[in-house]
Amino acid sequence: MEPDVVEIAPPLFPSGSRTRKPRKVNLWAGIPEVIDVEQYEFRNVSNNNNANLADKKNKGKEAIQDGSFYDHNPFSHFADVEEVVMSTTRPWGFPSSTSKGTSRSRRSSSRPFNRDASASSSRPRAAVEVVPSAQANFLRDFKRFDTVEGFSDHRYVSMGNASKQHSRTWVKKIQADWKILENDLPETISVRACESRMDLMRAVIVGAEGTPYHDGLFFFDIHFPDTYPSVPPIVHYHSGGLRINPNLYNCGKVCLSLLGTWNGNTREKWLPQESTVLQLLVSIQALILNQKPYFNEPAYGRTKGTASGEAHSKVYSENVFILSLRTMVYSMRKPPKHFEEFVRSHYFERAYDIVKAANAYIDGAPVGSIVKGGVQDIEESSESGSTKFRTEVASFMKTVVEELVKLGVKELEDKLKPLPNALTNAESNRKRSRSSR
Repeated sequence: MEPDVVEIAPPLFPSGSRTRKPRKVNLWAGIPEVIDVEQYEFRNVSNNNNANLADKKNKGKEAIQDGSFYDHNPFSHFADVEEVVMSTTRPWGFPSSTSKGTSRSRRSSSRPFNRDASASSSRPRAAVEVVPSAQANFLRDFKRFDTVEGFSDHRYVSMGNASKQHSRTWVKKIQADWKILENDLPETISVRACESRMDLMRAVIVGAEGTPYHDGLFFFDIHFPDTYPSVPPIVHYHSGGLRINPNLYNCGKVCLSLLGTWNGNTREKWLPQESTVLQLLVSIQALILNQKPYFNEPAYGRTKGTASGEAHSKVYSENVFILSLRTMVYSMRKPPKHFEEFVRSHYFERAYDIVKAANAYIDGAPVGSIVKGGVQDIEESSESGSTKFRTEVASFMKTVVEELVKLGVKELEDKLKPLPNALTNAESNRKRSRSSR
């Protein structure tokens, strides 16, 4: 049975402010492979309705022109992940920065991990005047959509020039895309278009809470070929050489029916008269950067809900979060052009959330269970994070904190604490057992 896809009636967007509230859609009515951005609820994908979306047909081995295939084994890209050797340390706990969301912070009393008790405290607190930082003010004023002069570091900068002539249809369609993006981009997606090269665009998607991608930044370069909109845009993911999803290759390939890089029925593919760049970006956010990316692979999608499938999904998501931490460091060290200050301000403002989440994972919280205010509702069958995952988080967070300190979050500098001896000894025993095989 093919997934339901909501028909799109043009025009997609009436004119108006981008702060308008889109209509909600029941995403359990079907598993769409193409998101209707008119009905998609723009927010972090932290609840069960949209966090479990999976592009079931959009995954797998992708045929290319020479008849070969991309390897789509979701675990193949974790085999050679290097171990970061450094002192195993863990961040400290932080008081909750908001009381919002406490109703979803419940968990079973049998859980082996603890969250900050202040997140559910009902005691009144004295009012404290919060002065926004320069970084917070920058992010507040940062335009979700804007135009820039050029992209010297763009993936497709060599595929054209400023003097190249394009058809009127090509120009009008891109201008229409610009208008839609200017009015309707969600807060978690930002775009920069090139004035002198209308064929170039760059987008960044903020990882949603409730997923292993939370608090991360994920960049995409977009190119509009001469035959656009008869054909879809070409999209490249800034991978930094890391494979963080079955649909995002370490070479930058993005596997999605809407892009024509994977099979799909007619309504799941690019429709010249209806499809838009906003629809493309929202589809990447909801269908790829989701709560359980392991099931993006069609061969494993049918195991969803089974003990074996969920166990493999847990391991996969734990590896994804480690790679997401590495992506954070990569982005802070080499931010894409025109997003330099955005990257610095984003991670400056999210520093405490990142460390607080890492601390919870080290204490045993399952990956993706952290939302603002504490640990979200999770199934009673959910197990705590593996010893390997908890140790790797503690280890690599030293590097993450070092980068955050460079951004000016000085309070992080001397707040790291050693891992509990029991956890350190358990990991040492596991490594000795593995080496003796």
